Amino acid sequence: MNTAEKRNDGNGAMSAGLRRFDLHRLMALVAKESHQALRDPSTLLIAFVLPVVLLFLFAYAVSLDAKEVRIGVVLESPGASAQSLAAAFTGTRFLNARIVQDRREVADQLVSGDLRGYVVIPQDFEQRLARRGSEPLVQIITDGSYPNTANYVENYARGVVQSWRAGLGAASPVQAVVLEPRYWFNPELESRRALIPGAIAIVMTIIGTMLTALVVAREWERGTMEAVLSTPASVAEILIGKLLPYFVLGMLSTLGAAALAVFVFGVPLHGSLAALLLLSAVFMVPALGQGLLISSLARNQFLAAQIALFTGFLPAFMLSGFLYEIDAMPAPIRALTRLIPARYFVESLKTVFLAGDIWAVFVPNLLAMTAIGAVFFLLAKRATRKNLE
Repeated sequence: MNTAEKRNDGNGAMSAGLRRFDLHRLMALVAKESHQALRDPSTLLIAFVLPVVLLFLFAYAVSLDAKEVRIGVVLESPGASAQSLAAAFTGTRFLNARIVQDRREVADQLVSGDLRGYVVIPQDFEQRLARRGSEPLVQIITDGSYPNTANYVENYARGVVQSWRAGLGAASPVQAVVLEPRYWFNPELESRRALIPGAIAIVMTIIGTMLTALVVAREWERGTMEAVLSTPASVAEILIGKLLPYFVLGMLSTLGAAALAVFVFGVPLHGSLAALLLLSAVFMVPALGQGLLISSLARNQFLAAQIALFTGFLPAFMLSGFLYEIDAMPAPIRALTRLIPARYFVESLKTVFLAGDIWAVFVPNLLAMTAIGAVFFLLAKRATRKNLE
């Protein structure tokens, strides 16, 4: 056999080695990556400390519940009924009411932001109450620069007046139909129970996308990634070996976050733990795939972090339904949200925590996350193959 034939045989053997999937090589790559992750303090901080910090922030610093809203109650009428209504405002836990005699005392405080609104009980309050007509009993003035809080103040003030008037008995009109609302899945309407499951999705996005992008980009910077690519390991072995340790870290972080949600923040888990783990495992596929694709395109840690922030964290935070209702968004933005894996994960987590195992909701979301993850992995594999060439 001549030298050219030997060279051809060697190239063919090398190509066959690259194409063949070897479990022993894969386990060696997984062990190497696991040791590297355990030796890196930043990886452990992102995987185990950052989720705890973020969950506490979302649980206590971010709240959609308006309680103890500061308002003023201008008591211009000296009558007993007016004083009784003013006392009703001070007795509700939703409002922190301060009673004054002149509206000029609270007008400046509304402008400065010390108060979010005030209620005026006019001088002719007793006469208005005696007429029992449609004439308003009080005047409600709110700070429109905070629209949500202004709506809360208006609704709470109306509720206080209606409850107080209903307690008068004969003074209140008899209603033919009484509506009594009932809220499913979150009867107390606590925003924490809706925010914490979504916060877990945000945490998993950070761990999956940003951690993978930074770790692999760091290897590109140090030159160790080229050494791995020059080994007989196939591209699939390298990618799986890189991602398996961080997949395990993400699942452990999910278990820790779920334990915090249930035992510390009081969020009920009506679904099964198996469904929660399945949803988390499938979500890690697009999260890790996106991080791997980012690191393949941006081989610098700073650039990889910026891309992961703008393409991973911010879309998950803004367009997943975590804080803002997707149905309230414009049609083009609603269409864009279908490309965000966190959208499907947030919906699934809220369902498994607050409603239970509703597979009619889970299955479409699982399929969507799997499809998005497959696209990310195919693109990452293609980019990595080009690097091998």
